[in-house]
Amino acid sequence: MIGFVEGQLVEALPTQVVVNVQGVGYEVLIPLSSFERLPAVGQPVRLLTHLVVREDAHQLYGFWTVAERALFRLLTRAISGVGPKIALNILSGISVAAFHEAVSRGDVKLLSGISGVGKKTAERIVVELKDKLAATATALPAAATVGGQTSHDAALALEALGFKPKDAQEAVRAAVAVLGPGAAVDRVVRAALQK
Repeated sequence: MIGFVEGQLVEALPTQVVVNVQGVGYEVLIPLSSFERLPAVGQPVRLLTHLVVREDAHQLYGFWTVAERALFRLLTRAISGVGPKIALNILSGISVAAFHEAVSRGDVKLLSGISGVGKKTAERIVVELKDKLAATATALPAAATVGGQTSHDAALALEALGFKPKDAQEAVRAAVAVLGPGAAVDRVVRAALQK
């Protein structure tokens, strides 16, 4: 699996970028939420990635934050009928925080308003994710107060790796206590995994 790509941004479109990594141009599909945060073309860029392998193609999907990638993985793995294209549409149409809020409220109308998400898919998302995201929501605010966005993203990353929300929160707190609140997400996640 390719965890991230880091190099020079060669091309940036709202749904796709090309990153030059030591002479190799990687085409990466991205949501609008990541596009809005990209630097100017020609500048260095680092995107977290998820590789999807199919019979006819290997496709790389890129994300600016751990939370975006974690939600993409959750949607494509936990919800039948939601593939990478619909997951990108969801991330392009709503922020991660607003998605969590919509699912917890059971707001099928808001979710079905996203391009590619019909009413039945929205209902399935709410039913299948409500309990999972409710557990996450209770754990994440406390984690976020420890080290801000870094702790929030690190806790989401641990949950994507299979940690229970409470365990992820405790592991992040312990890691931040050792590394300090200014530590990067990847360092916090590595430290939490070593505990």
